[in-house]
Amino acid sequence: MKPCLQLMFFTCISLIGHTEAEFFTSIGQMTDLIYAEKDLVQSLKEYIRAEESKLTQIKSWAEKMDVLTSKSTSDPEGYLAHPVNAYKLVKRLNTDWLELENLVLRDTTNGFIANLTIQRQFFPTEEDETGAAKALMRLQDTYRLDPETLSRGNLPGTKYRSSLTVGDCFGMGKTAYNDGDYYHTVLWMEQALKQHDEGEDTTVSKVEILDYLSYAVFQFGDLHRAMELTRRLISLDSTHERAGSNLRYFEKLLEKKREEEEKNKTMTTTEPVVQGGAYERPLDYLPERDIYEALCRGEGVKMTPRRQKRLFCRYHDGNRNPHLLIAPFKEEDEWDSPHIVRYYDVMSDEEIEKIKQLAKPRLARATVRDPKTGVLTVASYRVSKSSWLEEEDDPVVAKVNHRMQQITGLTVKTAELLQVANYGMGGQYEPHFDFSRRPFDSTLKSEGNRLATFLNYMSDVEAGGATVFPDFGAAIWPKKGTAVFWYNLFRSGEGDYRTRHAACPVLVGCKWVSNKWFHERGNEFLRPCGRTEVD
Repeated sequence: MKPCLQLMFFTCISLIGHTEAEFFTSIGQMTDLIYAEKDLVQSLKEYIRAEESKLTQIKSWAEKMDVLTSKSTSDPEGYLAHPVNAYKLVKRLNTDWLELENLVLRDTTNGFIANLTIQRQFFPTEEDETGAAKALMRLQDTYRLDPETLSRGNLPGTKYRSSLTVGDCFGMGKTAYNDGDYYHTVLWMEQALKQHDEGEDTTVSKVEILDYLSYAVFQFGDLHRAMELTRRLISLDSTHERAGSNLRYFEKLLEKKREEEEKNKTMTTTEPVVQGGAYERPLDYLPERDIYEALCRGEGVKMTPRRQKRLFCRYHDGNRNPHLLIAPFKEEDEWDSPHIVRYYDVMSDEEIEKIKQLAKPRLARATVRDPKTGVLTVASYRVSKSSWLEEEDDPVVAKVNHRMQQITGLTVKTAELLQVANYGMGGQYEPHFDFSRRPFDSTLKSEGNRLATFLNYMSDVEAGGATVFPDFGAAIWPKKGTAVFWYNLFRSGEGDYRTRHAACPVLVGCKWVSNKWFHERGNEFLRPCGRTEVD
């Protein structure tokens, strides 16, 4: 029942109760009761219509969700491979189901509410929805996708296409706004306004969109456009106090700006920087951002014909390892210096599925070590979940570890446990070093530094998800069952700073990897020191 109708309903009942002993003494007063009863009937009809409307909404929602869940449950990973589907799932469970809960709570459907209340403790939180929205923005930036492309779901390699509504775009814009990110606020509020102008049915008003958009535009110093948008807002709602106040403020600023220009006509006017029809994306903390993102898009890869001639394919027997003489691995050079190689058919499909099965129940948000305190913590630049598997967990773990030892010729006795990682929507790990540059790491004294990295690709990725090396311009794309290997340290034990690398955001698909970090201890004679610091 709507609050106003509910109030009217009980007000009428209250009126009858209070006048029961008074009205019969006056026909004139009793006529008032006639009209009161008429109002009561009208309010009762309004209540019935509201209930019927509510049930119609619930039925429509149930039918829509039935169709959607039938499709999504038939292939969960395939469905969630599309980042828009993943975002909308998080948004639905955090926001839309809550709205439905509020709707149903007006009735006596206690069974559903009890079930929903119990289930809600397992639903995504506000933080999850914010994170999902930021993931879409990250994909937007990295792969240079305009909001229209994301909103319409026009992404490569997608099996289940999905689109964003006006409300979804508005929600994206609000997330950016609340984070002080006016660049993405403008992009997504403009998209919400565009779809609204095209006549899309929505509960979000143009006034709400223009309110956010005009202020975000003002933050870029674009006074003329901020005033234009604010005037449009006021034309839709002349009583909007904040808009009126903002317009007067903008006009004063513009007048002041004109006066200053008049005083110094030679002064150069600073205009907002616009690129491709949008305001320029602000710089952030990552110095190699442009190079990193270009490599993720497959641009700027420095694979010259001369370098290509130095790369070969061969059969690898692990320096005549008896186990590999009969069945050597196919080895392919990915890069010459530093030397990066890819091995084929390292893990079978059955082994991959078993590793994933073991890892899934233990997956937890991947952490990084704070460079100042040395404490492990989560970070926005590493978006994935990981778990660590021991050989005692299953024979397949020992088998895979032993195989990596045979291929590399290094010992796994001092290596770290097998780490399994799954990247979520927009999952990434921005440029970083695998070797430690911090003297307080406890493992440095006992196990030595991370000598080498062996990275298994346990899934294909439809789009995105490359491993890139910004320093020398290499991009390595995931291929299920293959593995790449490189040394993080020179033979002298000094870190090879060229190996700073990144896991690009997954645009479409579900990326699974596992890796083994080999340490220095135990490998002194398996990989002897060189004659110079950079051998």
